[in-house]
Amino acid sequence: MTRFIFITGGVVSSLGKGLASAALGALLQARGYKVRLRKLDPYLNVDPGTMSPTQHGEVFVTDDGAETDLDLGHYERFTGVPARQTDNITTGRIYSTVIARERHGDYLGATVQVIPHITDAIKEFIAADCGDADFLLCEIGGTVGDIEGLPFLEAIRQFGNEVGRDRAMYIHLTLVPYIPTAGELKTKPTQHSVKELLSSGIQPDVLLCRSDRPLPPEERRKIAQFCNVRSDCVIEGLDVDTIYQVPISYHEQGFDQVVLRHFGIDDAPEPDLSRWFDILERIRKPEGEVRIAVVGKYTNLLDAYKSLSEALTHGGIANNVKVNLDWIESEIFEQDGTLEKLEEVNGILVPGGFGARGAKGKIEAARFAREHRVPYFGICFGMQMAVIEVARNLAGIEGAGSTEFGAVKEPVVGLLTEWMHGDELERRTAEDNLGGTMRLGAYECRITPGSKAAEIFGTDTVFERHRHRYEVNINYRERLEASGFKITGLSPDGKLPEIVELDGHPWFIGVQFHPELKSKPFDPHPLFSAFIGAAVQQSRLV
Repeated sequence: MTRFIFITGGVVSSLGKGLASAALGALLQARGYKVRLRKLDPYLNVDPGTMSPTQHGEVFVTDDGAETDLDLGHYERFTGVPARQTDNITTGRIYSTVIARERHGDYLGATVQVIPHITDAIKEFIAADCGDADFLLCEIGGTVGDIEGLPFLEAIRQFGNEVGRDRAMYIHLTLVPYIPTAGELKTKPTQHSVKELLSSGIQPDVLLCRSDRPLPPEERRKIAQFCNVRSDCVIEGLDVDTIYQVPISYHEQGFDQVVLRHFGIDDAPEPDLSRWFDILERIRKPEGEVRIAVVGKYTNLLDAYKSLSEALTHGGIANNVKVNLDWIESEIFEQDGTLEKLEEVNGILVPGGFGARGAKGKIEAARFAREHRVPYFGICFGMQMAVIEVARNLAGIEGAGSTEFGAVKEPVVGLLTEWMHGDELERRTAEDNLGGTMRLGAYECRITPGSKAAEIFGTDTVFERHRHRYEVNINYRERLEASGFKITGLSPDGKLPEIVELDGHPWFIGVQFHPELKSKPFDPHPLFSAFIGAAVQQSRLV
């Protein structure tokens, strides 16, 4: 029997609902329960695939090809449970589903309305594909009071009534700000937020109160009294030095115990948090440190690279070192004399991206890494820019470029028009819609035996997640490999380059997939572990 936990947020956005959901999932999992985590996003986009990274942050991609909210990355990193298409829904998808049913005649002539048709579709999504999960944690995006979120609040209110309060729980995350001029923590924003939630018919069972300092007993009592919850159900959400402290901090606050008590579970085993303590030990007591330059084009919003920054941290955990990140806008390298910013780093990573802006700077970063023998890791677009750099400057292919930027003489990178997904052939054209038309999800990659990639993975076959529309042109393989740039990973049909590496370089690897999407603190991705390991070696040579 699956129990349902709904997490809402109030006062302001970006308080950490996703982290709170992930941490609670990890705590329940540590007690031996099976969990699933799910996200309801109120925006009208069908998915975040066409949204700018500088507005929405990264797009997290699942094995089955869903483009989802970045919070699903937190869910996976904290619990290890792979997210699926069924774990993220938006207002856009809900309305598309309902309108398609109406056009098909499924409502038998009824007037289609928000209640019951939209709310019923939301409830169907919540209850679908639960499997054998003991707990399903469902985060509602946005902030209580947002007009677009009202149907979701109504849906979870109805859902709780239908399954019974012994199977449903409501957790509300709020802010308790400190006002320096008054010298006080203020509880009124939390009171107003709960009042707004109550106006939707939802009484929260637990309040998570984000604050930069502990809640004094009097403030905790006041919040409990005015918000109609028990005092021990007012949980502090204090700022911490690393997000991997959050499960332990919430456990010390009794958060997971309160949740179990709500569901009448009084015989749960104590959680095994040993792996979280081990992670914290490695993060807080490193044996050294390295500096990595991340040369990107969305560095003004670091949420655009959330999985990437966490995967680099995981690589540090695997090597017992602290990873310091220099976030560098690639466009600055399009000016003379700016590459000196890379002279003090131990590794250079060029991540994914779209469009021509900053591409030249990424190519220059790859050239610097190649010529100065600095460990280089190119991911998706970063791999393609490294291929263009090598094609131009090592292989002698003048006019080498990508058709993503327009017509080029030598299209070493071109639009992907067809590919095999399992046993099915998928086709795309330049005129297709932007949303959902890329190569998405997990695909098989076959690795050349004896290559550096084979050594890193320890196998000749891997399945990695993709999100891209352009590919390295296999027709240039012979000319590239003649210059020492080897294609060491290919799609099963041998047509799509997946991994490239440069002979004679300490560590120069590009991958077409996104390994950061599968990295976890307790299971770092092999490529990030190896890249940081190479950076450690480079730091000892300086």
